[in-house]
Amino acid sequence: MNDQVRTRPAACEAALHESYDTALLDLDGVVYTGGEAVDHAVASLTAASKAGMHLAYVTNNASRTPDDVAAQLTGFGLRTDPGDVITSAQAVARLIAEQVPDGARVLAVGGKGLDVALRERGLVPVSTADDDPAAVVQGFDPAVNWEQLAQAAYAVRRGVPWFASNTDLTIPKEAGIAPGNGALVEVVRIAAGGTPQVAGKPRVPMHRETVLRTGAKRPLVVGDRLDTDIEGAYNGDVDSLLVLTGVSGPAELLTAPPRHRPTYLSADLRGLLAPQPAVEAESGAFRCGGWHAVRNGERLVLEGEGEPVDGLRALCAAAWTAAGDGECTADAREALKQLGW
Repeated sequence: MNDQVRTRPAACEAALHESYDTALLDLDGVVYTGGEAVDHAVASLTAASKAGMHLAYVTNNASRTPDDVAAQLTGFGLRTDPGDVITSAQAVARLIAEQVPDGARVLAVGGKGLDVALRERGLVPVSTADDDPAAVVQGFDPAVNWEQLAQAAYAVRRGVPWFASNTDLTIPKEAGIAPGNGALVEVVRIAAGGTPQVAGKPRVPMHRETVLRTGAKRPLVVGDRLDTDIEGAYNGDVDSLLVLTGVSGPAELLTAPPRHRPTYLSADLRGLLAPQPAVEAESGAFRCGGWHAVRNGERLVLEGEGEPVDGLRALCAAAWTAAGDGECTADAREALKQLGW
């Protein structure tokens, strides 16, 4: 595992799409939100692909199949092969297959994406604890109901090995932030006790699945969540780009511990097509573009003008440097207001 303590966002003189061979892109909050493409996503990804960057879509959402996801992306104008989509359902299916006999029954609580991934590994999805399953697995699907969760709890309480595609507590939807698979996993834990083996981001099995399926040599993880995308990149010891179009916002970024600090940051996916400016240290302060940031007692202070994301980069350097391997507690509210956040 990566033990680096990052104290400022990194610089990259060339555009990111020229510096990395593969973009490992999260979907929800990065490429689309609900049924709508995120602003600038399609144009930016199309340009990166035309320039030779391989685009791979890596999602903790286990409810849909790669074919379904590829069809949606193609509908947005992003011509996508199902082989370019990697899901947490695929990662957890491989994890289960490594621990149970070939052809074993698996009590699956989830949607079509989970069933397809299990069958791809030669496993047989079943629906009740009385079907003598060799494992229980949970993967998000909006149609999961009480009876399915109860069956999972019965089997887990009996000692059947328990797996989860991911444990994201929330997911971004068009109407707001909704409960994710982690919330459903908690329901089973409360009823049955225990802890599942988890495959999805930020866990290593998901990163392994992604590399195996894409063959990436110099990947860049692109995501909107510090606790899944960025921590997953940290655990996999690869670089990352945080885009501010989804779940994690500037305030969380400033208080991020080392495992949640991205290599680069951008307002949206246009950052994939651009170089990343350096953040320079100047007499205890940090400069990026036209902004200067410093920690002054219990406050983060920002002065200057220019692109808001440059000001955020400078603030990150001041906050992360002060925090070291911990979390910055300085008040950044006024500084973020100056940047429009």
